[in-house]
Amino acid sequence: MTLKIIQLALLPISLLYQGILRLRNHLYDIDFFGTSEFEIPTINVGNLAFGGTGKTPHIEFLIEVLSKAPLKVAVLSRGFKRKTSGYIFADKTCNPFTIGDEPYQLYCKFPDISVAVSENRVLGIPNLLMDAPETDIILLDDAYQHRALKPGLNILLTEQDKLYCNDYLVPSGYLREYADAAKRADIIIISKCDPKLSESNKTEIINQLKPLPSQKLFFSSIVYGNLIPFHQDQKETSATAVLGICGIARPAIFENHLKCYYHEVSFLDYPDHHIFKQKDIEKIKQVFDEIRAEKKLIICTEKDYQKLIQCEYFNQIEKLPIFYLPIKIAFSAKEELAFTNTILEYVKGNPRKY
Repeated sequence: MTLKIIQLALLPISLLYQGILRLRNHLYDIDFFGTSEFEIPTINVGNLAFGGTGKTPHIEFLIEVLSKAPLKVAVLSRGFKRKTSGYIFADKTCNPFTIGDEPYQLYCKFPDISVAVSENRVLGIPNLLMDAPETDIILLDDAYQHRALKPGLNILLTEQDKLYCNDYLVPSGYLREYADAAKRADIIIISKCDPKLSESNKTEIINQLKPLPSQKLFFSSIVYGNLIPFHQDQKETSATAVLGICGIARPAIFENHLKCYYHEVSFLDYPDHHIFKQKDIEKIKQVFDEIRAEKKLIICTEKDYQKLIQCEYFNQIEKLPIFYLPIKIAFSAKEELAFTNTILEYVKGNPRKY
């Protein structure tokens, strides 16, 4: 009740913000503001909300599909919360702090692709193509609101439990762009779905979203992989207690997953893209030491893992049993085939022009 009153009180600010956004988008739509297109296939993966929809695992899925084609894939991201600015091409000298945690995760996980960051995507693409001239396709991470660049294919994500049609613009809600902006999407993916979501539930969601006839909809869910240890000789064997660590937008999903597998779960969550400081490392050690179980682990998200082990204070906890939990996204067999075909047909129909 209190939350609804606060949302209602903030609604006039949200409406004012919506008016500004609508004017901006209209000026782009009528070409008052210029837009740039490039003669190379570009696929954007974005959302209307502030984080938490699962853009990175969906980009990873696209990387795997396109690499098998086979195509030379590049990813261009803003590099949110990095300590640098401007264009940077990822190489052996980079780290989560110079290019951002998610781009660095992609760089480490997929050594055969190119990764770059730039706040200005229009300037970033030519620079990326100079550094990786063999590139066949560019995946744009979180460029849905970057209207100066017109992608060839626009993919919009929205969570099953937080559909954009049921949300409000900030500050009364969690949207950074109003729900009608979803009309710019070519593909809408309802993410983080219950793997057992029924066809009737899917139909209900589709009716709520009211997609355009030209838009394709898909439903994806999260699949957790096997734990990966920091120390290669360590194994996750019959642990009964864990300390979960994460700096993501929706920590409850990660925490609930741990609670399904471990009798005792302590949990430390931080803001999305959090950079660990000395006080954080000290807190981690303190909470872990307070867990009385004999067999205990530290488990963090894949995104947080590299920032944790590259933190300058990591030596204080490096001997502890630290693991990270990778995730992937999955579609039903039928939808995976349809989604993959849609992506490959777009690339085949829009080959790079040299």
